[in-house]
Amino acid sequence: MGFFKRDFSKAGPGVAKDEPRKKGVRRFFEILVREYRDLMKVNLLFTLVLLPSFLLFILGLFGIFSLGLGFSVVATYPIGGALTASMFCITRMLRDDPGFLWDDFKRKFRENLRQAGLMGVLCATFLYTQFFMFWLPVLLGAITDPYEPVVSPTWTLTGIILMILFNMFAPYVFLQFAYIKLSTFTIIKNSVLLAMSNVGRSFMGAVTGLLPWVALFMFIEVAYALIPLIPLIFFVLSWLLSLMWIWPVFNKHFAIEETIKKEQEKMLEGVTEE
Repeated sequence: MGFFKRDFSKAGPGVAKDEPRKKGVRRFFEILVREYRDLMKVNLLFTLVLLPSFLLFILGLFGIFSLGLGFSVVATYPIGGALTASMFCITRMLRDDPGFLWDDFKRKFRENLRQAGLMGVLCATFLYTQFFMFWLPVLLGAITDPYEPVVSPTWTLTGIILMILFNMFAPYVFLQFAYIKLSTFTIIKNSVLLAMSNVGRSFMGAVTGLLPWVALFMFIEVAYALIPLIPLIFFVLSWLLSLMWIWPVFNKHFAIEETIKKEQEKMLEGVTEE
């Protein structure tokens, strides 16, 4: 069996019919344990799409390639499609809806590459700017002299607030790309309204989604061993923590699971009639 193919020859853990879903921490660990292989695959696929842009960014940042920063922005274009595909695959796990991960990721990536491309560029540019202005000085300071802060607390707090606001808004954008066919302007407007009208869940989703990265940066002097985990699990761990809060809001507002269930029932009826 290939890495991106499910093995249906082995019995799974089994779920009782109409068994209510777990909630909170129990639900998070249920998904993490049950879907860890697929989560790692999503993380690796996203990392492969991100890697060219990130390498160009690093080469430009340290002056190794003078045009690296400019080309890194251009290379972020596919990231929007990859984010959309990743959001779809993870929320499919949250819906307890089995699928073929590689096929799902590839289909959603192709379907949304064009529309999500610009938003991917804007989001990646924002994150690169954040990294350069706020987190790189903190990272270098922690390595050279962990007891001497290199940026002021106000500057650090500003970076944290901007990241929280960004993470309150961005997931709604890519979830809409994944599930709903609307204009980009309407999607952005909906995302702002959803984040503002559900500020509690949106805030908690943003904060919990940032926890793995904050922990990595806070303990970077002793966390070098965790850096190889970034392409394996860190992205999806962050998204899963965030979507645990945000998905119920999105699902309720757009009736995603109800609509999908009705479509599946219609398809089943059509097959039965044939």
